[in-house]
Amino acid sequence: MFTDYDSRMVTLYDGDNPDGPDHDYYRSLASPHEKQRILDLGCGTGILTVTLANHAQEVVGVDPSPAMISYARQRPGANDVTWIEGDSSSLSEGSFDLMVMTGNVAQHIPDPYWDRTLKDLRKLASEGCMLAFESRNPSTRAWEKWAAEEPTTRDTMYGPLTEWSETAELDEGQVQLRSFSRFESENELVEESVLLTFRDAQLLTEQLAAAGFETSAIWGDWDRTPFDGSQGVMIFEARAV
Repeated sequence: MFTDYDSRMVTLYDGDNPDGPDHDYYRSLASPHEKQRILDLGCGTGILTVTLANHAQEVVGVDPSPAMISYARQRPGANDVTWIEGDSSSLSEGSFDLMVMTGNVAQHIPDPYWDRTLKDLRKLASEGCMLAFESRNPSTRAWEKWAAEEPTTRDTMYGPLTEWSETAELDEGQVQLRSFSRFESENELVEESVLLTFRDAQLLTEQLAAAGFETSAIWGDWDRTPFDGSQGVMIFEARAV
């Protein structure tokens, strides 16, 4: 069962995850010469989604979080987007020309739901549709660095906020991330727990192929440097075949 986010954390989300090189990359995939149907799966607060509407005939933003979708519907430019609370199975109409999953959304979808998600997306894809997403490189073991970081305190609109995290490697490629946020003014602790799946480039390529996508590029950064196995992120571009 999906557990929704604390509304205060949703309000702070854009400041913690601002528009930047990753969004520039995803926007660059939209054709400047023709109108497209674009799907943003796992759109969160919609910070990127609304900007994609400048390049498209239709943009659809989908997220399972009621709090995230509610926030997205209130932001400037929201009327240019169709918002859906749900996941890939919530969509019935296809013919998307570009589909993106940003913010490491792929890692938040465990098996076997990941395979189902890819198959759902293939059914929604037009001929030659591009699917683009990023996922952390498991060989860099990012979760070990997260757990080693000391708690930090910052000022927010809700007063001082102290944050830290704990991780546990449950199985190969499976990491439980527990994030703690203590609102000092109320002495209130908010805990969020998520299961992250770390898949290597070969496995992702094989899973994409099984769903009907051919991987055309794997980048190691937002400047399109080819992935060589050492970078912390893998950015996939795949075409519906």
